[in-house]
Amino acid sequence: MISTQTTSPTYVTNQLQPNQWHRQKTRHKQAISELIDDYLEHRSHQKKQPVMDFLFEYYAFRPSYLKRWSPGLGTLLINGSNEDWPFEEMESHNGNSYLNIDHFDQNRISSLKWILNVLEQSENRKPSFGCFGMHEWAMVYKADRLRHNYLSLRMDKDKLADFVESRPLVCTHFDAFRFFTDEAKPQNKHALNRDTFAEMEQPGCLHSNMDLYKWAFKMYPWISSNTIRQAFTLALETRIVDMKASPYDLRERGLSPIKIETEEGRKEYLEKQRSIFEKSKPIRNTLIKEYKTILNTLSD
Repeated sequence: MISTQTTSPTYVTNQLQPNQWHRQKTRHKQAISELIDDYLEHRSHQKKQPVMDFLFEYYAFRPSYLKRWSPGLGTLLINGSNEDWPFEEMESHNGNSYLNIDHFDQNRISSLKWILNVLEQSENRKPSFGCFGMHEWAMVYKADRLRHNYLSLRMDKDKLADFVESRPLVCTHFDAFRFFTDEAKPQNKHALNRDTFAEMEQPGCLHSNMDLYKWAFKMYPWISSNTIRQAFTLALETRIVDMKASPYDLRERGLSPIKIETEEGRKEYLEKQRSIFEKSKPIRNTLIKEYKTILNTLSD
């Protein structure tokens, strides 16, 4: 608990000594750098990378922000000054720093509640593992133009179409479904739309688990960077599985395919999907707790 010598608000219930928060801040930046610096170097030379491009273009959280460490709401940083923090939400008092909830943008409250609802509903829903990554195939089914037009496919378009028609489409994630081709959408078991987004999210879905990263950084810096880093690491692992199971040929990029067109490939996909689900559970649970902390603090 906080020492009575401090005058920080009652919602600031934890504290880190200088050696502790300096260490966490340094380790965070180092860990993220190890994951993304090579990619950033390649990107500076206009080299495409289908895994990392997705994580930084679709999700659109700047690498520089990802590298910045935030303790999240409720932690006092002993001997921390404004000079240590590049965001205005941090306040310094008597030589110590903390995130001041008074700086929370009130226009974000509705978004905060909506995301919390998505997280809670998906946490409580039984996972489904029967999609086998067919969403990426449905995005190129009978398409005149490929989304990733700099990549080649593992089979010709006629064989690809035959395969899609031979498998059930059971996607539950609207933000994947909306990229299905017009010919593929009617074949999906679920008629998905934005209004039923929360009701259809389920924790076995690869894209739902990648989205934990999005839900984490959406409330930066109020969500701790430790949580954001864990969510990003899982999103990276998940996107690799997503692309390996796709119809794109990525062997020259070091990604051997998960051939979901075979029984062996579907078994491999299922094992990886279950593993990602297990890894997602503590991250989702932590996010829910941090979201609730923000919301409850705003309500006090």
